[in-house]
Amino acid sequence: MNHHVTVVLGTRPELIKLAPIINLLGSDTMVVHTGQHDHEQMSARIAATFGIPLQHLTTRREYAQGRGSQLGDMVTALDRRLRADPPAVVVVQGDTTSALAGALAANHADLPLVHVEAGLRSFDRAMPEEHNRVLIDHLAGLCCAPTELNRANLRAEAIPEHRILLTGNTIVEAVQAMLPGPTSRTRLLHKHKLTARSFVLATLHRPENVDHPEILDLLLTELATIGAPVILPLHPRTARCIDEFGLAHRLSPLQTTEPLDYPEFLALAHSAAMLISDSGGVQEEASVVKTPVIVVRRSTERPEIETTFGLRVIPSRELGALARRWLHDSDRYHHKLADLPSPFGDGAAARQIADALNQLSQPGYEIRRPITNSDGRLGDDVASRGKRPRLATSPAGK
Repeated sequence: MNHHVTVVLGTRPELIKLAPIINLLGSDTMVVHTGQHDHEQMSARIAATFGIPLQHLTTRREYAQGRGSQLGDMVTALDRRLRADPPAVVVVQGDTTSALAGALAANHADLPLVHVEAGLRSFDRAMPEEHNRVLIDHLAGLCCAPTELNRANLRAEAIPEHRILLTGNTIVEAVQAMLPGPTSRTRLLHKHKLTARSFVLATLHRPENVDHPEILDLLLTELATIGAPVILPLHPRTARCIDEFGLAHRLSPLQTTEPLDYPEFLALAHSAAMLISDSGGVQEEASVVKTPVIVVRRSTERPEIETTFGLRVIPSRELGALARRWLHDSDRYHHKLADLPSPFGDGAAARQIADALNQLSQPGYEIRRPITNSDGRLGDDVASRGKRPRLATSPAGK
């Protein structure tokens, strides 16, 4: 049976952010998992939490074989899958290798593409994700931009207005659906022997931080200086690097865990004094659970968080010093954030995107796709077939 919508994903954040859309679209949706995150708690358990059935690609590579080989295998396998069972529209999210593979395969198969979480820019070309997100946006027939800033980024790159839909970010719905209630949060704190607002929840996984032994050593050392319990769920990449670099001794002052189930992670994030992370998703989640976040990165594609819900620092001794200051004044920071609205909308993004996808997948409708002129430059948009739907833009989350 041909599915109206095929969703391509491969990582835990993609599963989390696409789940609200997939659940609204229902049984006519095929969810294809590339295997990029094949750790049990990074994929299968997250999918089970949201009730999402996954179709797995038959060809999968491990991280160690390189990004280029992984991307090539994904595109080849996805091309076969999409040609064998062509949907009305393909959906990808974010800036991962899986998202780029889905975008390239959809383009090769001449299928319309929708990009969820479009228009994010760090303007840091050293980030592989920056290349991915730019390429995907320019391949997509419809770019779902979470914020006004994201829409402005797309306009600045000459993406026409009719290919942009301002939606908010589906992370808001995901957090609202999965955050445990007060009783469950208290029970989880007892499980970890923690007290609300007296501990730090940290995550590290980006190559710029964990692939370099001196930087990873510095970050683990700084976490141990904060003067409060630090919970550190270990991403598989981080755990591997700690082992390879002989840094296991740096973990003894910290409370390390396996990657947490999503509701448990949100419960701890809600109750923490602060978050410390290099994750884009955690920056967004902080704005929903109203917990301040220190972003440990050289750049960020989510500047909406800086100076509101968080601050960005490069890996240095500034990390420990800032965390200690925040811990000392934790009540004031939490009071300040309690009524500050998330810049990512009020929880209507998934419905707006699902409505657009349902419209686009109707017989006779098609997204206008970018084409190139004879000299190879990007040209005017044309409809690949049928009638293009007119999708009105609206304020984020409305």
